[in-house]
Amino acid sequence: MIILFKLQLQKRDSLLKALFFFNLFAASVNSIAQTVNPLKETFELGSKDSYQANKVALSSGNWIFDDALIGESILDKKNGSKSLRITNQGTVTMDFDFVSGNTKVISLYHAIYGDDSPAVWAIYSSTDSAKTWQRVGDSVITKQSDYRMVSFIKSHIGKIRFQIRKLSGGRLNIDDISITGIGGKRTLSTLATANCGCAVVTPDTIPTRDNNLAMGNPSNATTNPSDSNNYLISKSQYTVSYNNSYGEANWSSWHLSNAWKGSSARCDCFTSDSTLPSGYNKVTTSNYTNSGFDRGHLCPSEDRDGSDSDNRATFIMTNITPQAPILNQQVWSSFEAYCRNLMTSGNELYIIAGGYGSGGNGSKGGDSLTINKGKINVYAHYWKVALVLPVGINDVNRVSTSTRIIAIDLPNNQSVNANSWDYYRVSVDSIEAATGYDFFSNVPTNIQAVIEATVDSGPTQ
Repeated sequence: MIILFKLQLQKRDSLLKALFFFNLFAASVNSIAQTVNPLKETFELGSKDSYQANKVALSSGNWIFDDALIGESILDKKNGSKSLRITNQGTVTMDFDFVSGNTKVISLYHAIYGDDSPAVWAIYSSTDSAKTWQRVGDSVITKQSDYRMVSFIKSHIGKIRFQIRKLSGGRLNIDDISITGIGGKRTLSTLATANCGCAVVTPDTIPTRDNNLAMGNPSNATTNPSDSNNYLISKSQYTVSYNNSYGEANWSSWHLSNAWKGSSARCDCFTSDSTLPSGYNKVTTSNYTNSGFDRGHLCPSEDRDGSDSDNRATFIMTNITPQAPILNQQVWSSFEAYCRNLMTSGNELYIIAGGYGSGGNGSKGGDSLTINKGKINVYAHYWKVALVLPVGINDVNRVSTSTRIIAIDLPNNQSVNANSWDYYRVSVDSIEAATGYDFFSNVPTNIQAVIEATVDSGPTQ
């Protein structure tokens, strides 16, 4: 039985939920299945700069590329520095067998290359070492220029290999392939119903990677380069409004669930943002040297350890701002950890963080309005708002007047640790007044009016 799970982040209320890292899926439905021996391919260690058919050595093993290459151009959509690009009716095929579990799950990210026309493609599987092939589920039409995830499930005991086959349309980017075997006494295939051929799963128990701006764009940031102080940067891991005059983000917005979590190590690989338009202020890590301020994350590294490329993305300098070391390492970090504790308790969170004002106090003492010779603003205050929902689907429509929202507003100084993070709780309305932003604008206004006026008084541990 072949089952196709499609996850479209902006229209997922009509689709079954899919999970990129199915080892986390197994943890959430432990009585149903157990995942073993995952295989991952990010294309970061491979090299192929032509479409000519050839075998390519990758970190996961040898793959056969035909009308396909490893793209590194600015037009290639990628998590990291490289991704797969397929043209014409090209194929990319495993030249080895995967043997693990009774049910095989292949998950990957897909987007169109540059501004090409939509691409139609499909996944094929072979259980006889590439002698014959069978399509897995339906074909996929990729129309979007931002990465979306899609997952396919193939019930099969024994060895298997997969092929990505482009069928028509424009060029296609693929990245971060994950193949997992699910085994145990009861697998997904044994839970399929006779009528619909759909696996019986409860969406509310399956965390997924969701749209980082699902709840709204706080400042109506755009991708118009002339809007340089409110420039929208959409990465698969988070979304940023960049302020070119300040040399930092106005805010960063991200979704947090167990689907984003994994075991990748913190990379400490601060890098400039190569996606910024020409002429923009492209901050480097050395611009913070001897400034007295930490390179403080907005979207935290530990919220994005599901893969090495996810973690690297959090170290791009447009996600970094100057924070007083005590703020960054203690109070700010404590609230980050608390949000992850809420996540592990069966919740998903929509989080937005940023700063306002000028004049922070770092390790050198005294107030600093800027660093790097005036090219990077030092915020006087840092804020964060977190909307908390139990794991489920159709998230915006599940927000109610009883939904928990935690908002904090902290001074950017070395004495902020005189109090724990909960001391700094405020209403969302107060942060909107300080910043001019409109949080959770996709939520009905009558619900916003209630939840944004409330100062959280919930538990803090």
